[in-house]
Amino acid sequence: MCKIMSLLSDYLAGCLDLLTGYLALTIYVLAVTDEREIWRRLKKLPLLLLFSLMVTLLSAGLYMVPELLMFHYFILAFFILIMYTFWVKWTWQFGFWRAFAAACMASIFQVAAATLTMMLYWALPPEGVFSFAAAIGLHLGISIAVSLLLYKLRFGKWFRLLLGNESAVRRTALLLFMLEAVMEVFLKLLSGVELQYLVFYYLLVAVMVVLMAVLVVYLAQRFDAARKMQVQQDIIAQQRLYEQDLEMIRREVRTFRHDYKNLLAGLSQQAGEGELEGLRRTLSELDAGFDLRLGRKIQASTQIGNLQIPEVRSLLLSKLTVMREKGVECRLEVLYPIAAVDMDVWDFLRCLGILIDNAAEAALGAEQPWVEIVLLAQDGQVFLRVSNSYANTIEPGKMWNDGWSTKGPGRGLGLPSYQHILERYSNTSPCTSWENGVFVQELTVEGRR
Repeated sequence: MCKIMSLLSDYLAGCLDLLTGYLALTIYVLAVTDEREIWRRLKKLPLLLLFSLMVTLLSAGLYMVPELLMFHYFILAFFILIMYTFWVKWTWQFGFWRAFAAACMASIFQVAAATLTMMLYWALPPEGVFSFAAAIGLHLGISIAVSLLLYKLRFGKWFRLLLGNESAVRRTALLLFMLEAVMEVFLKLLSGVELQYLVFYYLLVAVMVVLMAVLVVYLAQRFDAARKMQVQQDIIAQQRLYEQDLEMIRREVRTFRHDYKNLLAGLSQQAGEGELEGLRRTLSELDAGFDLRLGRKIQASTQIGNLQIPEVRSLLLSKLTVMREKGVECRLEVLYPIAAVDMDVWDFLRCLGILIDNAAEAALGAEQPWVEIVLLAQDGQVFLRVSNSYANTIEPGKMWNDGWSTKGPGRGLGLPSYQHILERYSNTSPCTSWENGVFVQELTVEGRR
């Protein structure tokens, strides 16, 4: 009976220890993803209890295989990391590699905190029945303190930016996994360190964690700098295109002015001869010709001019040029000046680019492809609507899934990314609708005062 109680006690202690580790991981994930709606994520914590039970059962099973005793710890650590990755994927609605990268980054900090906890616990062992509770409290306390420091240093902002690099997120995840594996090895080596060397040992661990964090920030800054450089190049290229359009309008005006006297002479003759019907027809043709040659170009230039955010203007000019080359009719309405949008401009650019790219691609399947972009600003609020002709059917339950697309598997990465971006902003309201061959995506960004 005593043996059974002892085994049950060890089992419960193992589950509690795992839950503590999961809680610490969650605290770090909230920090490295710069999460602001914390309670929304914490509501999904109960699933981690099931994971703890599964890991405990796996641990008991591994003890029955003596050949794997040397790798017992590392097998469990890898299993915990994978299970936690799927929890992050479900909770944050990330793709697998983004979730894996976030879990690895959080695990690096968690393992370092566990190392410090064990070091303090061995150096200053508490007495009495509260030793285990004291270790748990110490671990969670260190985790909360480090996470608050990460929030204050805005580490999560840079890490989220690094995860936003869709083309390199897999490489980032694998790099962080290797760094996390190094930290696990250091934690395992802790048991062989003599007491007098514990301080030097942990200084080495702390320096490694700081260097890993600096590496992440450095990579994120490199990515941010490259992106800004590309935007600057696009701005210069599109500004030249804009100037070319203005020069074309100027030449058209000079040509129209040159023909103006001849046109007036012809109209005067028709009026003098009483040919009112011919006069009316000539005026109608003149108006249509002016609108075809100048009116639309002047209107488009005016609309673009109302965009006072250089990055947004550059992106729209680029997208409009590409759509025209593909034979998609483009309509742009920016009725009032837009000087700012109350969200990170790069996130807004990503959202705008995703919606326009999806609209242009979907419109190509229609008999008469067209895309209409409307931007309105009033009292700090920015409203965006992107609509397009659409010939396919819609599957609402699948369109937000990673990899789903009407074009086939592996294509639909835009809308899920769009949704992930907006999850960070409580002042945004997206809306999707489709009816009678028209697909519409709307986004409202409220001004936060």
